[in-house]
Amino acid sequence: MTTVRPAATSLLDKYHGADFHPLYTAVVHVNGGETRHGRASGIARSDDGQLDVMLRMPSELGGNGDGTNPEQLFAACCAACFHGALSLLAKRAKVPIPDARVTASVTFGRDPVDGLFTLVADIRICLPGVERAIAEELVRNTERICPYTKMARGGIECIVSLES
Repeated sequence: MTTVRPAATSLLDKYHGADFHPLYTAVVHVNGGETRHGRASGIARSDDGQLDVMLRMPSELGGNGDGTNPEQLFAACCAACFHGALSLLAKRAKVPIPDARVTASVTFGRDPVDGLFTLVADIRICLPGVERAIAEELVRNTERICPYTKMARGGIECIVSLES
């Protein structure tokens, strides 16, 4: 069994290159499963085998809810990334946050702009025992560096291509 270690605060050191500098790439494949519809009956598997989940429509959208869905996965990603960035900033500032909790809600709904679909993310942070002004500064700074909140606020470069 390997020991789990926290991330190094050196991840907070600024990068000064001219181009995007990749640090890690996750690759996940989704197939359509039984109904040939990735969202309704798909299987999501990472290329390293660490992620292997059944995708199902939630009951609110007409599915049986017998599996996870993209909104739950995205909410988990948002909460985990924000918590990680918050922990790094708190460690660097020497502010203990042993009971920190981040809760992300991701809502799938209709987009009034195009009439189709959009997501709304709501991220709530609980920092028990941390003075309010310090907690607010930590959260504000975390929001500036967390790639998920940056993506949600400003968009993300998205390259879509058809493979042969």
